[in-house]
Amino acid sequence: MQQLLTTSLILLWSIAFCQAATPTASSLAYAQNFELVEHSGYQLLTVKNLFRNSSRSHRYALVPREAALPKQLPQDALVIRTPVRRVVVMETVYIGYLDALDQLDRIVGAATVDFISEPSIRERTRNGSIKTIQIGQSLNIESLLLLQPDLILTSISGDPSFDVPPKLIRSGLPVVITASYMERHPLARAEWIKFLAPFFEVSEKANEVFKASAQRYEALRASTQSIQERPSVFCSAPYSGTWHVAGGDSFTARAIKDAGGHYLWSDNDSQGGIPLDTERVFLKAAEADYWIDPSAYRSLAELFAADPRFTKFRATQIGQVYNNTRQVGPHGGNNIWERGIVHPEEILADLIKIFHPERLPEHELIYYENLK
Repeated sequence: MQQLLTTSLILLWSIAFCQAATPTASSLAYAQNFELVEHSGYQLLTVKNLFRNSSRSHRYALVPREAALPKQLPQDALVIRTPVRRVVVMETVYIGYLDALDQLDRIVGAATVDFISEPSIRERTRNGSIKTIQIGQSLNIESLLLLQPDLILTSISGDPSFDVPPKLIRSGLPVVITASYMERHPLARAEWIKFLAPFFEVSEKANEVFKASAQRYEALRASTQSIQERPSVFCSAPYSGTWHVAGGDSFTARAIKDAGGHYLWSDNDSQGGIPLDTERVFLKAAEADYWIDPSAYRSLAELFAADPRFTKFRATQIGQVYNNTRQVGPHGGNNIWERGIVHPEEILADLIKIFHPERLPEHELIYYENLK
């Protein structure tokens, strides 16, 4: 009997040990460009699809601050001690996530400060409690070192003229590269809150925020699925002679579809922008019902001054041009790229209100405005 009891205890202990030692991947509902795996003593984050046609990936091992370093850490993983206390954000998009996680007070440095929308962060950059960081070749590594950051958040596009300077990567600073902008679904971008949360040890909070957003988004999407008459939609505007319309496999195209619209380039399988000239866009979109997101223009007069041919689009003639510029600040910052990324259900509600106003009669536009 004693031997049987001892054998049973050993078996139970072995099962428990194996379960604790077996890596467990956290389930993601929409995001495809990162994965989070729980290991014994640390969490391993992997980022992939960093930019178009990229085969590279980056790995980050998150180890509790007071714990000993596990012996089996991957050699190619950057070790980050958690919870992080001092954070530098190189793009404004991270401010929306950190705000939702109640971690804005962790920010000690920020780049592109003129484009920040969050009032408290703007004030802290003005009074100097948040250090303004230069970008590109003007980046000062010494000033970053003096900040003693636990985490520097940034992304790359594959364009050397815009991307993180190699000297920053070589500096040994805790640089974490993200790829949320390469996701194909609005909720996939929002789900990146689950990527950032483990750095602060607030994953439960991230799950709550994302769950509420996803439920509202899916409810709104379901409300448009029975719509048969879908207005035709095109987007963006030319820059330096080239009109980059969103690909049919992009999060923009998905949002238009989910809002009950027919995106004119939905048959294109590109995730990024499709470079076209104005003539080719006009051939396809001349009779479209709606034109959305026409660059930074905030009036039809500005739009027509940029190119008189824009007056020939039916959407401009019937006054159905909408831009996501309602919350643009005095220096060009736009809250749609902060709060809106975390809460795509608010953007979807705006688009439904534009395309099918009878579906949301009480909704007032949050990010979009009708250009007059």
